[in-house]
Amino acid sequence: MTGPLSPTSSAEAWPGSRRLRDQLISVLAPVTACLTALVGLTAWTTAGAAGTPARIEVGIGRVFLPYADKERTAAFFRISNTGGSGDQLVSVTSPVVEAVMLNRHESPAGADSMRTVPSAEIPAGSTLQMTPSTLDVVMTVKGRWQVGDAVPFVLHFRNSGPVEAVAFVVRPGS
Repeated sequence: MTGPLSPTSSAEAWPGSRRLRDQLISVLAPVTACLTALVGLTAWTTAGAAGTPARIEVGIGRVFLPYADKERTAAFFRISNTGGSGDQLVSVTSPVVEAVMLNRHESPAGADSMRTVPSAEIPAGSTLQMTPSTLDVVMTVKGRWQVGDAVPFVLHFRNSGPVEAVAFVVRPGS
């Protein structure tokens, strides 16, 4: 029996209510997602973990005295990143050297090998200690050096930009 007093569903009684409900659901989903993301980012920022920049510090380096009239040698630096973001050492320059390369030393299966690398990672909160058996800066020397000479360098980082450093000439093995 369908008369004015017959039971009907609320959707039939209000033809536009179903459409209104569907629109409300389609609006609430992205609003809820945005609010959830905003609360999460606020908590992350408040905790101090949100994108603090890299803070690069380069310690005094050492560079090996070229021996036996060789022009090639290597330099080593201690690079610390006390910031909250990682960075990369992408190049090294100096007015008194040429042909500068970053080299990584590896010992797979007991055989030493060396390869040129385009960059070196310095993760947030870590230190990269260059050594003859890990990573070094290989270069060709202009002129003659003596033990104790100070050699100026500029280390270039992807995010932090250039950092000036000095390395002192030492005998290999010292």
